Amino acid sequence: MSAASQARRLKGPEELEIVAFERGHFSSFSACGIPYWVSGDVPGRDALIARTPEEHRARSIDLRMRTEVTEIDVEGQRVRTRELPDGSGRDARSGPEHDSKADSGSGSGSGGTERWTSFDKLVVATGARPVRPPLPGIDAPGVHGVQTLDDGQALLDTLTGSGGGRAVVVGAGYIGVEMAEALLKRGYEVTVVHRDEEPMATLDPDMGRLVREAMTGMGITVVGGAAVSAIRTDGDGSARAVATDDAEYPADVVVLGIGVEPETGPARAAGLPVGAHGGLLTDRSMRVRGYENIWAGGDCVEVLDLISGAERHIALGTHANKHGQIIGANVAGGYATFPGVVGTAVSKVCELEIARTGLREKDAHRAGLQFVTATIESTNSAGYYPGAAPMTVKMLAERRTGRLLGAQIVGREGAAKRVDVAAVALTAGMSVEAMTMLDLGYAPPFSPVWDPVLVAARRATAVVRKAGA
Repeated sequence: MSAASQARRLKGPEELEIVAFERGHFSSFSACGIPYWVSGDVPGRDALIARTPEEHRARSIDLRMRTEVTEIDVEGQRVRTRELPDGSGRDARSGPEHDSKADSGSGSGSGGTERWTSFDKLVVATGARPVRPPLPGIDAPGVHGVQTLDDGQALLDTLTGSGGGRAVVVGAGYIGVEMAEALLKRGYEVTVVHRDEEPMATLDPDMGRLVREAMTGMGITVVGGAAVSAIRTDGDGSARAVATDDAEYPADVVVLGIGVEPETGPARAAGLPVGAHGGLLTDRSMRVRGYENIWAGGDCVEVLDLISGAERHIALGTHANKHGQIIGANVAGGYATFPGVVGTAVSKVCELEIARTGLREKDAHRAGLQFVTATIESTNSAGYYPGAAPMTVKMLAERRTGRLLGAQIVGREGAAKRVDVAAVALTAGMSVEAMTMLDLGYAPPFSPVWDPVLVAARRATAVVRKAGA
C-alpha cells in the first residue's frame, strides 16, 4: 500500500487506475507492534492500523479485501483472484461493488468467486510467512503465530481465557524475545526454547550470552541448543507441553517465534526469479529481473548487502516502506532506486535493549573477509550520573584497512539507537579510526564524555594497528 499511495500521489485516477488485492482483514498495519499490543503497552488493535481500506479507497485506490491472488499469468498480463469468506459466512470483497474494466470473467471456486484481472504493471508485495515446521501438534488449539492482527487477537483471546499460567515461546529471535516480554508482563511463567547456542542468533554468541543472562535475571527460563520435536496435546486436543529430544516443557499457551520466509508462491509458479533465500530478485529500481512491467518489494524480496555484496532476505518494515516509495515512483513514470542495506535492527526484552548492524563474525568469514574484533564495556550515561547503566559494544573491522564491518550493542536505556551511528558509518564506508573523531552529542545524562561507540572504535583501531604490525 506504500507503493499504491506513492503512485497515487504522482498520478491521478484519470491517468492511472490502481487495483490492490489483500487476502487478510486489515490493510496498512504494523505487525512489529503486535507484541506490544499483547503486552498491554499499546492500548488496542486500532492503534496499529496506519490506514484503513476506506481511507485508501477515498484516495481512489481500488482496494479489494479478503481477495487472494492464486495465479499470475505473465504472458497474458493478468492475475486470477479468489474471494475469501469475510467471517460472516459469506464471500465478501469488503467494499462496494466494483466495475473495473480490468475485471474479466468469473467462476465459482471452493473459496468463492474467481476472476481474472488484467494489468499493464504489476507490483508483488506478498510479504513473508511464519516458519511453521510440520511437527506433531503444531496446529493444535493454544499454538499461536504472531504475523497478523488476526493472529494477535487470537492469542489475546487465549490469554484472556486461560487467566495466567505457563507459556512456552519457540524461537529466540526478535519476535521470540519480544513475545517473552509480553507474556511475562501478563503474569505468565515463561520458557523460551530455541535450537541455537545462544538467543538472538542475529548477534555473535558472545553477545547473545549477555541477552540470555539478562533474560534469566528477569525470571525467563531460556533453554538453548534444543530443537522442538512435537507439541504435546491433552484429551481435548489443546496444547499442553512443548517437547524436545531431551525434555518436555509444560505450556498453557505456545507462541511460535521461529522466523519467517518469503511468501512467493504465485510469483514462483509464474516463473519469476528467486534467490538462494527464496526471495524474488530485483534490480535497484525494484523491478523483477528480466521483466519490464513487474516490480516487487518488502518481505518477499532479497536485497543487496552493502558490506558483503551478497543478496540477503531481511524482513523489516523499514525496508518495505522504502521499497514501496521507490516502486510507486517508478510505476508512476518517475525514477528511484534502492541502494541496499547494512542490516540494522533493534529489539528489546523488558529493560534490555539489543542492536546490531553490518556483519557478524560468521558473515565476515562467509564473505572471505579478514577481520579483527573489539569489545568494550561502558555506560549509557556518565558514570557519576544517577541511573547510569552498563552497555557492551562489539565491533568488527577489516584487518588491513580498518574499515568498519559490523557492530553489536547490548545494554539498558539508550543502548539500541546508538547502533544508528555505526549504521551510518557502515553506509559511508568509514574506518574505525575515522569514527573515533565523530562529533557526537555529549552531556552527562546521555553519554560519558567518550561515547561507548567511540570507545569501541578506539579499541578496534588499536587492534587493527596491532594486527598490521
